[in-house]
Amino acid sequence: MAEHSPSPTPERAIYGFVLYLTAYVGFVVYLVWAYVPDQWLDAVGLSYWPQKYWAIAMPCYSCVAFLLMYPLYLGYVFLNTPTLDSMDNITDDYSPKVSPGSLPEGAIPLIGDLSISEVNHRLYM
Repeated sequence: MAEHSPSPTPERAIYGFVLYLTAYVGFVVYLVWAYVPDQWLDAVGLSYWPQKYWAIAMPCYSCVAFLLMYPLYLGYVFLNTPTLDSMDNITDDYSPKVSPGSLPEGAIPLIGDLSISEVNHRLYM
């Protein structure tokens, strides 16, 4: 089984070109639907189209939905954040344990979790 790589392949080039053409054809169909009067479309035989209202409403709804993603994502993050009295805010299983006495004098401390007693000692004593 071959490894997956992000390098260009002929298959990806074909898929990209087909997607490019499909996007342009879809945009042209949208413009024809939005700007050509219904009588002209009926005369050509294209009688079943959505109302012209949706030519303006769908882009507006899409923009509003995109803008609402930010506060909804922020609310989702707040809902999944542990409470202040949770032990998950104090330490986790993946960070290295740091003991302040093991470093040489004047060294920059390693990145890691401090115990709650060490935090209280540094902040309040």
